[in-house]
Amino acid sequence: MNLTDLAPLAVLLPILGAALTFVLIRHSRAQRTVSIALLSLTLLLECLLLASVWNGGTTAVTIGGWMPPFGIVLVVDQFSSLMLVVSSAVSLAVLIYATGQGMADGDQDAPVSIFHPTYLILVAGVSNAFLSGDLFNLYVGFEILLTASYVLMTLGGTGPRIRAGVTYVVVSVVSSVLFLIAIAMIYGATGTINMADLGIKLAQLDTGTQALLHVLLLVAFGIKAAVFPLSFWLPDSYPTAPAPVTAVFAGLLTKVGVYAIVRTETLLFPGNTLNSPLMVAALLTMVVGILGALAQSDIKRMLSFTLVSHIGYMIFGLALSSVAGLGATVFYVAHHITIQTSLFMVTGLIERRGGSSSVDRLAGLAKLSPLLGFLFFIPAMNLAGIPPFSGFLGKLGLLQAGVELGTPLAYALVIGGVLTSLLTLLAIARVWNRAFWRKPEDAENPDALLLAGTTADGRHDKADANGAPAVAQSTPEQISEAASVLGVSTATMRRKANGAVLLPRTMVGSTLGLVVVGVALTVFAGPLFQLSDQAGQEMLDRTEYIHAVLGDTAEIPPAQIVGGDK
Repeated sequence: MNLTDLAPLAVLLPILGAALTFVLIRHSRAQRTVSIALLSLTLLLECLLLASVWNGGTTAVTIGGWMPPFGIVLVVDQFSSLMLVVSSAVSLAVLIYATGQGMADGDQDAPVSIFHPTYLILVAGVSNAFLSGDLFNLYVGFEILLTASYVLMTLGGTGPRIRAGVTYVVVSVVSSVLFLIAIAMIYGATGTINMADLGIKLAQLDTGTQALLHVLLLVAFGIKAAVFPLSFWLPDSYPTAPAPVTAVFAGLLTKVGVYAIVRTETLLFPGNTLNSPLMVAALLTMVVGILGALAQSDIKRMLSFTLVSHIGYMIFGLALSSVAGLGATVFYVAHHITIQTSLFMVTGLIERRGGSSSVDRLAGLAKLSPLLGFLFFIPAMNLAGIPPFSGFLGKLGLLQAGVELGTPLAYALVIGGVLTSLLTLLAIARVWNRAFWRKPEDAENPDALLLAGTTADGRHDKADANGAPAVAQSTPEQISEAASVLGVSTATMRRKANGAVLLPRTMVGSTLGLVVVGVALTVFAGPLFQLSDQAGQEMLDRTEYIHAVLGDTAEIPPAQIVGGDK
């Protein structure tokens, strides 16, 4: 038996874990053990799948004995297997982080009995989307992860979370309806929804029909991936969720949309028919997103805008329609999932230690918690693209691919990419200077001194040194009122009042582990770039993917080229 025949387990194991954790609904410790164990097993399986296809090539697994294009098929190639490994590694780190938060807080702010099964269902949906070999199964993967995300986003039932959840649900439903309409039209026009089969049959349609179907899919996936101008929903939705949920959403969910765009653009609509609009969208996504980030005083909102901005880099590489551009995109997606998630996890620690995620209410964190400063600084510099980190290497690969293409739009994207990187560094530096490096007495908001456990003259009094600021003697009503004034949760103020400001080791350890993974992307950038370039070559060629699904006898039409060579 081929190792890749076990690919369905990447979806089934998290679903099994969700069922088991739901059965163990009254046993929180057993829930945590089962969810972490099964997600670790899933990650191990996916690492084996990646090793299998690294040199073994693309393979397809048919489900239920129905041969393609009639049945469900899961396709394991270098791109999908890499995304599986990165997504599960990140999901495991966030799960351990959430477990540490739940144990430290006594699971007061989020019903742990709901969190664990829902979280594993989310992981199953992400894995299904990455492996899917037909459009309807891809749709099912999206719906699984989106349904789970609706629950996770509104955990705790606070007003801001419900409001943000409503916006998120409405936007997600609109994009899903557009996707479903596109699937119905594609099936009506070709009689199939198998992506390998569509790679052949869509080329037989007239150009007008192809263009309509192409645009429908792009709009549907563009909403999910938060490509400008379809990214308006993201900065208001993600920051309101609990810290672990925000971290996994920021790292993974938009990248599933990016994956769908890359997969359909290279497999279903090869060539450069819409490359110019994609380049314009990439440029606007980069620039508008980072300008929005510069205007934010809240770290979570700033990171949400940088998330939008850096989606533009991925669309940039795709629009180049070259091996170098697509390879750099694959590398950058893997990099960004890891770094963006780790930054949101660090922000959760900042909010816990400092009492707020607003830089107006934070000061002196570098002195208060040097480890927290280290955990923020490393991925922040990586996101900004400072040498020699993987962010710099990924951006350099994209810029080189743009220069190689040499068109005016490509040069505009190169300039926009450099500008976005510099502005990202500026946004990150503002957070560092104000939240970490600034002296408490220089804070714009005097309440930052209280939240940092510091007196007005910059000294730590005895109570604060033990982790309990002046609110320790406050009544519950005063704590609730202070939380409302400061814009933080009552639980955060309660922890301050009780002196529980030290960071749980489990949360710190999982964050540190993911930061180390981000550094490892730099250390092993050579092999990872090699894998990414091979993945880009395979996707542009399409031969291996289509033959793996339909057999070696399938005839593959040439890609459509408009206005010159790829």
